[in-house]
Amino acid sequence: MLRITGGKVYDPANGVDGVVRDLFIDDAGRFTASGDASARVIDARGLIVFPGGVDVHTHVAGGAINFARAMTPEDHRRTQAFIRTKTRRSGLGGMAPTTFATGYLYAGMGFTTVNEAAVPVLSARHTHEELADIPIVDKASLTLMANNEIFLDQLEKGDYERAKQVVAWYLWAAKSYGIKAVNPGGVAAWKWGHDAKQLTSPIAGYNKLTPGDIVLHLARICDELHLPHPMHLHCNNLGAPGNIATTLQTLRHLEGHRAHIAHSQYHAYGGDDWDTMCSRTTELAEYFNAHKNLTTDAGAVLFGDTVTITADGPWQHLLYKLTGRKWGNLDVENETGCGIVPYTYRPSNLVNAVQWAAGLELLLLIESPWQVFLSTDHPNGGCFWRYPEIIQLLMSSAARRECIAKLPDKAKSRITLPEIDREYTLGEVAVAMSAGPARALGLTKKGNMSVGSDGDLALYEEDADIVRMFAAPRYVIKAGQVVLADGDILETPPGREYLVRPAYDPSTDDFIRPLFEDCYTMSFDNYPVELERLEHPVLRECGAST
Repeated sequence: MLRITGGKVYDPANGVDGVVRDLFIDDAGRFTASGDASARVIDARGLIVFPGGVDVHTHVAGGAINFARAMTPEDHRRTQAFIRTKTRRSGLGGMAPTTFATGYLYAGMGFTTVNEAAVPVLSARHTHEELADIPIVDKASLTLMANNEIFLDQLEKGDYERAKQVVAWYLWAAKSYGIKAVNPGGVAAWKWGHDAKQLTSPIAGYNKLTPGDIVLHLARICDELHLPHPMHLHCNNLGAPGNIATTLQTLRHLEGHRAHIAHSQYHAYGGDDWDTMCSRTTELAEYFNAHKNLTTDAGAVLFGDTVTITADGPWQHLLYKLTGRKWGNLDVENETGCGIVPYTYRPSNLVNAVQWAAGLELLLLIESPWQVFLSTDHPNGGCFWRYPEIIQLLMSSAARRECIAKLPDKAKSRITLPEIDREYTLGEVAVAMSAGPARALGLTKKGNMSVGSDGDLALYEEDADIVRMFAAPRYVIKAGQVVLADGDILETPPGREYLVRPAYDPSTDDFIRPLFEDCYTMSFDNYPVELERLEHPVLRECGAST
């Protein structure tokens, strides 16, 4: 039993906004209404108490992040290592931290749950092994489906019901938590040297199937399968000048279905070329403000070195052509693709300056923090361990003005940020980094301090230096266990992994088997991930709460 006493509690899900109160966590690691005399006491007087952070969109495990690590040895040489101690194992931080370091760094900021946002089913087995290797934090993962050949073939035939059964089968085969759609149809077209930039034009290799069809049908399927998290959508035309038109058209294709738009900063540009690129976040924010069925993570950019990774192969090839940097491309058989390009965001660069401003603009212009969440699309816009820098920019208009002053004059006329005075409150920060993403993921036991919810907390010292405050919590508590105190990792529990089991017709196995044997290099029987391979799984029947 644990009692946290005297802290200023921020629990937005329950309407608690900076109220001094005691909290109790029982021996099962859940919040309870009261404690007893034997409870261990943490004196939290003078501390801010947040629910443990939840990252709705990150890339921390699997083939893509491994490829990125292999391509950036220069980063390993300059990165401070975690040295093995009695409580932690060794690892590297930097642009793409290794598995152990990922857990330490997330917990070191007060985050206790992360969502790996892009997993090909073909590599899901290894991804789960790496997720199990990340200590402390709980995990979920999303299966890539918007370019799966067997699924797309059913849509081309007009067999929606069969397509839905195929999605459910793949989701259970991957043992993941939800569906990710990346550049719908564009990655399939990339296998033929093409892309899919027009939402209503047929995809290369198909006669009538369009990206818009894929968007609508996947959103509908996620709703009809009662998945806790809606379709997680990376729109077409990522990163391109003028892509705001595609983004708004995509949102209209949803026809009222739920959706989570990934890294929306990369989809909010105007202009018709790189020289005329500008922010069009005002239009996107207005759409979100009028459509409460949508959520998004900002995909905010921070200046400095990083490495970009995405299943959007055609975009990564374009980025390589634009920058001349190293480039790697993977084709994941009939499912998806992957591209890797190291990158440096510079304030002197017009495009980078617009990108930096656009992420902050969306976080500030979308009125409800329950709809827009803290993220950098790690590692694409910047590394997750830099989140405190974003929080400072959200909470301090003076800090933003200081950064804006360093941008080129040409960029200042292309952005809206100088006109925005809004400053986040601590309560809004608690929504954007914890309560909001937990709700969007459908993780009802996360991001809140209700009786029966997971006892995950971050306790911060009140500090005028916002970066220092959020970069170094005094305590981090995971399921009632103090895992960090005064910067020291004390315990490294393994963390759990969430997955869903959607209902589907058992005959789907017989339908997919011959198609699979024709298309894949792996045998059908060796393809699905066995449930017993997951360490500490939390299985959720679709439609149930967890």
